[in-house]
Amino acid sequence: MAAYRYSVVLLAFALLVCDSTRATPKSDEGDTAEKTKSDIADDIAPVEDVHTQKSDAVSQTQAGRTPNPETPESMQKESLRQWEATEINVDTNADVQGDEEAPDRRDAEATDSVPPPPPPKDQFQEELVIRPLQSGDIYASFQFRTRWDTDFFQQGKKVAHYRLFPKSLGQVITKFSLRELHISFTQGYWRTMQWGQPFLSAPPGAELWVWFQDTVTDVDGAWKELTNVLSGIFCASLNFIDSTNTVQPSASFKPLGVGNVTDQRFLRYAVLPREIVCTENLTPWKKLLPCGSKAGLAVLLKSEKLFHSSFHSQSVHIRPVCQDWQCTSTAWELRQTLGVVFDMHTSGQSRREWSLFKMFSRTLTEACPLASSSKVYVDITDNSQGELFDLTPATPTLSQAVVLGDRRTYSVYDLTTPEPFGTLRSLNILLKWKTTEAADMLRPLLHGERYVAGYGLQTGEIHTLIYNNHPYRAFPVLLLEMVPWYLRLYIHTLTVASKSRENKPSYIHYQPSKDRLRPHLLEMLVQLPPNSVTEVTVQFERALLKWTEYTPDPNHGFYVGSSVISALVPSVVAMDTNSTKEHPLFSSFFPCKEESAYFVRVYTEPLLVNLPTPDFSMPYNVICLTCTVVAVGYGSLYNLLTRTFQVEEPSPGLAKRLANVIRWLRGVPPL
Repeated sequence: MAAYRYSVVLLAFALLVCDSTRATPKSDEGDTAEKTKSDIADDIAPVEDVHTQKSDAVSQTQAGRTPNPETPESMQKESLRQWEATEINVDTNADVQGDEEAPDRRDAEATDSVPPPPPPKDQFQEELVIRPLQSGDIYASFQFRTRWDTDFFQQGKKVAHYRLFPKSLGQVITKFSLRELHISFTQGYWRTMQWGQPFLSAPPGAELWVWFQDTVTDVDGAWKELTNVLSGIFCASLNFIDSTNTVQPSASFKPLGVGNVTDQRFLRYAVLPREIVCTENLTPWKKLLPCGSKAGLAVLLKSEKLFHSSFHSQSVHIRPVCQDWQCTSTAWELRQTLGVVFDMHTSGQSRREWSLFKMFSRTLTEACPLASSSKVYVDITDNSQGELFDLTPATPTLSQAVVLGDRRTYSVYDLTTPEPFGTLRSLNILLKWKTTEAADMLRPLLHGERYVAGYGLQTGEIHTLIYNNHPYRAFPVLLLEMVPWYLRLYIHTLTVASKSRENKPSYIHYQPSKDRLRPHLLEMLVQLPPNSVTEVTVQFERALLKWTEYTPDPNHGFYVGSSVISALVPSVVAMDTNSTKEHPLFSSFFPCKEESAYFVRVYTEPLLVNLPTPDFSMPYNVICLTCTVVAVGYGSLYNLLTRTFQVEEPSPGLAKRLANVIRWLRGVPPL
């Protein structure tokens, strides 16, 4: 009976096992079900990110900014609607074939539903402009522009991730609450009457002017610390900027970016006319570029070629700009410019023929991979029929731009396309002059000069000449003079004359100097008659310095910074004020809303003034004689007072010592 019951239990257990085996799906079906669940998790996960993006968009909208102003509202709603959660039915009883095809179908559907990635918030552009000058020289101007759609001063937000914008400058903007920063290093003087107007002027030496945010309480303290930080970043002598060479202009330097900040309390301007520019300044400047000097146009920046030229100027400009034409939100723009003029005499070239390899010892092989635009412009305005020079390789792409009130034509080489490089994967633009005769050049409408007159080392005069070469148009100019404190101006001797007649300024702002504290500041608004030369003259007296205030080479002289001339110059062509149109970088730096005029800033030469200098050889002789007398006299007296003298017997000879030994052995007293 027990055995029968045991067999029945075993039979029932076997039937249960068979039923469970028949109901269990295959291993492939189990894997498919697991894959389905994972796909569902992957499909639902982006929905949480979308909700996060929606909350970020709402917070940005409440802060007064739009998440992406370039995308229409309908497209944004459509892209967000694609990410809305939907019900997904999973059939676990599907057959094996259906389960194998389901992942592929779901992957395709997920790919179609994923919107394209948003455009990056920062972009980088680079371009090189080559302009043949009438004297046979070549002017090369590099422009590197980095724009970042971010806000460094947003409440509760700290910018920590940097992609294209240099982190060192971003931290400087945040720490010192800067609104604009403009710094330049220039070696040489731009010859305006021979070369025309540059795209961006700069005085010889180092120039720095900064606009601070209105939230800065101690502007002077921030300015002093900022100059020390920039001195370390650019490896320059900006730490020598102090109150004796810093001024607050009232009208000459207005903000170039977005904003209506006009309170001069937040503006500082300084210049070091004796600053020497060398490779130590160029190397950190190149490191600010996204690609450095490894790719793109920056590979041409070879120091031994750049500094073996007639003129070299590099600058950094940071300012806020509009993100779109409506200017609903702002972005930060970093513009790095470098201009150089190559002279065929100083470079050892006997033929009037230029190429990228002869100028920079390198050729172009590729654009910067991070650059959205990389172009080379060659000015062919005066060579429309090819009568002046030949350009190789020729390009069918031409562009016209209004630069400094004149319409210019350029041959364009787009480095983002493979056509300019050819089969050799190298671009070497060759410019060969056909004639040795210089063509007629239009004189610049605005030009300035300055010199020191007088004789002796007591008094003198500063003469500033401003030229208006327009034949029939008169226009006003703003003149800024910054004179060191050791040249004491007699402001009552100030005279302004045009065409041998007195020209009374309509606006004068004068801040007298304080000895060893601040310099003179003189600003004037002068109306220039057409086709005239306006002369500004002021007398000064040289001060006597302390012997510790002289430079190591006092007989070389003391430098006085350049005068700054700012004006809206009449244009010969109608200016294009359409902000939505894409302009070349070299023609879109100074904002101007007038169609009949363009803004230009001109710098004069720096002055070299001699001051009454004592004969530093006499103190040297006195110091040497005094030190000699003290060393001999005091040394001898000190030895007499501190040393002790003892009389010592001379040592006996060998014979006497032997005799004393014998006498000692015999018991006789020594000799």
